[in-house]
Amino acid sequence: MKKIVTFGEIMLRLAPPGFLRFNQAQSFDVIYGGGEANVAVSVANYGLPVEYVTRLPKNAIGDACLNFIRQFGVGTSHIVRGGDRLGIYFLETGAAQRGSNVIYDRAGSSLATIEPGMVDWDAAFSDAGWFHWTGITPAVSEGAAAVCLEAVQAAKKAGLTVSCDLNYRSKLWKWGKKPIEVMQELVAYSDIAIGNEEDADKVFGIRAPEVDVTKGNVAADAYVHVCTQLKERFPNLQTIAVTLRGSLSASHNTWSGILWHDGSIYTAPTYDIVHIVDRVGGGDSFMGGLIYGLLTYEDKQNAINFAVAASALKHSIMGDFNLVSVGEVEKLMGGDASGRVNR
Repeated sequence: MKKIVTFGEIMLRLAPPGFLRFNQAQSFDVIYGGGEANVAVSVANYGLPVEYVTRLPKNAIGDACLNFIRQFGVGTSHIVRGGDRLGIYFLETGAAQRGSNVIYDRAGSSLATIEPGMVDWDAAFSDAGWFHWTGITPAVSEGAAAVCLEAVQAAKKAGLTVSCDLNYRSKLWKWGKKPIEVMQELVAYSDIAIGNEEDADKVFGIRAPEVDVTKGNVAADAYVHVCTQLKERFPNLQTIAVTLRGSLSASHNTWSGILWHDGSIYTAPTYDIVHIVDRVGGGDSFMGGLIYGLLTYEDKQNAINFAVAASALKHSIMGDFNLVSVGEVEKLMGGDASGRVNR
């Protein structure tokens, strides 16, 4: 099988232990994570060949991050070294009615200061069949947006399937352009797009009718409208998926998703997720599951079922990465949500 390539920023994640607030913390738990790296680790766990492309500083923190990625079987041979620092994000984990909070410290990071020509995309795509990017990357900086455009153009020229996660981040679009001004051209090069309940609205003004994500009202039927509107705007899109998160509280969500493919709609089962361990990376785990599902199953219903089951399991795992196996996902797909001890 040809490899999957993902591109974007990985950051140092600093989080107070447990559910402590920032002003209570006397230490931080340290891991690394970022949207496109999270997708890469997911598909690597499923046994697919994957290469992650980013830019890391040439210092001990950059080395530690590189080693962290490698341990999960992700290829790193096209990672560029340079720049002054690794981006950081601080995570305060919410509980009950108190939501989680993220503070970014990524200005001037190695990825934020990347420029066209730094990545050899012809080499990165030489034995690849799939390229994945997210809306986080062009939001980081003008340079990152330019390199992302460079990447999708090279991927299409090389005949790769291109997927994107719209991934709107309000705290990042600060460099001078609105999301729609940048994302319009990038999504036009994509074959597959995913988003959460609000991404299409925040990026392109395409809103699902009569929904309220704050009250858990995310009926699948309402998002058929979003898919059809995205297809009309971007005729190149062949497959569109939407994750459906009903946020009853920070600790209790419902979770499902729909898949639009060539005019047909497929709806996954809804999971009731209580006592969430860590929801960060949920959308990325969905994308990783969808890539595996679309490459593995002929039936599109099984593809979306795999993606939703995989991402439901991610909510039980601390950290950005979804460290689950195909067997665990297929067990949940088969209806076993008991969580019984496996011995």
